[in-house]
Parts: sequence; C-alpha cells; structure tokens
Amino acid sequence: METLAFEQFIEDALFLIPQKIRDRIVNVAFVVEDNERAARKTEHEVRSRNMLLGLYQGVPLGKRGPYYSGVLPDKITIFKNAIERVARGDDQAIKVLVQEVVLHEVAHFLGMNEREVRAWEKRKRIKGKLH
Repeated sequence: METLAFEQFIEDALFLIPQKIRDRIVNVAFVVEDNERAARKTEHEVRSRNMLLGLYQGVPLGKRGPYYSGVLPDKITIFKNAIERVARGDDQAIKVLVQEVVLHEVAHFLGMNEREVRAWEKRKRIKGKLH
C-alpha cells in the first residue's frame, strides 16, 4: 500500500474520535514507520501475532503538570509493514486495524494504562462500536 493512502487511514481514524477528545490531542506527532522495532519496558505498545503495530511515547495528558511546556511533541508511531502483514494486504482490513491501533495509542495518550485500554476495547467490541 502506498504510504499516502496509509497516512489517510490514520487521519480518517482520528476523525472517528469525538471532537471534544480530539481537541485535547495537542503536542502529539503521528509517525508512520515501515519497519517495527522492539518496545522498551516503559513504552505502551500494541502487539498482534508478536508484531509491534503501534507505540505511544510521551507524557500522558493526565500527568502533564502546570509546568508542562517547551517540550518535544509526544509521538505515536504506527508500524505500516506489520499492520499490512497482520491484515494480509487487504485494504479494508488494514483500514480497520489502523483505526484500532490509533484509538489504542490515543487512549494511552489520554492516560489509560494497558489494562484499562484492553477493557475499553473489549466493551467497545461487545457494543460493536470500535470501528
């Protein structure tokens, strides 16, 4: 898949987030990397079939104190090749998986830990509203 089309899937995923939450996503860079890398113990990640699909690095929104300023943007990395492999190259499956990964990583940005994110995802799947 062309990188521009993949990046459009990320942008589309962001617009699935309610406006009041989307307005809080500031000082965050979304980055597409072709190849995955190993996550460090302190990094929030999304894995599928032992492949790293997404990674949040930064200071979660709830932990930003009154002196939070002048810092580099937080970073949400989406690993293109890994997502394409898990989705087996199917464009619709890639789009859905990108949505799931973006929402997962944004949840970490908002301050949810891995257990909380997984529970939220499970509730959304049961309601049929994750994608």
